[in-house]
Amino acid sequence: MLQDERLDAIVQYLNEHERIDIETICKINNVSKDTARRDLINLEEMRKIIRIRGGAKKALLSNEVHNYGERMNMASEAKGMIGKFAASLINNGDHLILDASTTVQFLAKYLTSRNNTVVTNSINIASVLSQREDIKVNLLGGTLSTRHQAIYGSRAIRDIQDYKVNKCIIGTCGISAEGLSTSIEEEGLLVHEMIKRSDQVIVIADSTKFNKTFFQKVCDLTSVDIVITDKEVPKNMQEILNEHVVEVIVVPGHERDEL
Repeated sequence: MLQDERLDAIVQYLNEHERIDIETICKINNVSKDTARRDLINLEEMRKIIRIRGGAKKALLSNEVHNYGERMNMASEAKGMIGKFAASLINNGDHLILDASTTVQFLAKYLTSRNNTVVTNSINIASVLSQREDIKVNLLGGTLSTRHQAIYGSRAIRDIQDYKVNKCIIGTCGISAEGLSTSIEEEGLLVHEMIKRSDQVIVIADSTKFNKTFFQKVCDLTSVDIVITDKEVPKNMQEILNEHVVEVIVVPGHERDEL
């Protein structure tokens, strides 16, 4: 087994379990203890794990920060499928809040419902929906972040508090037992307010977002009604989401298409 395959196997195990010991690494990768320890050193240097006595645990806090263009190109096929499916859940006449995530932009692209009113802080989503004469777009005021193609700040938070909608559809950087989180502090503060203004909260996120925690907390899992993703959720997260009565929808056909 190649080193990359061994490292992936360790990370995959940690996605489903809190810890891993040296003996387990030797068993799943068929390697010596010395090789197992070297693999853990490599993963720690990559900031994917934290080494502990006799093994390792997953590093939950992530420091990844990507600009909008980079995020649009990450898992774009999965995001497109998730966004298209999520768009099918929108009814004619629904009032919506859409955040500035790249996955939500795909929802805007595939939206087929009519006579919707959309509140958003995304200049890209506003541009996409401006092509639709039957959709009214309310763009929040505030400070434009060119790096993230979104409007943030105290003005945006004040503006969102004036609205009440049927559905709030948001993306996220991370979903863990801690709740939803993001690497962008201003985004976390605004999306927290968006969630409070909606009857139903739908999170759309590809499978890479699970078991990740970022600097800024957005909300607890108790605030989430539905999670839409592209692959089966890791066992530990599925149990946690079940405890919080969060409905999980895996986009139909995606995993079968990969086989």
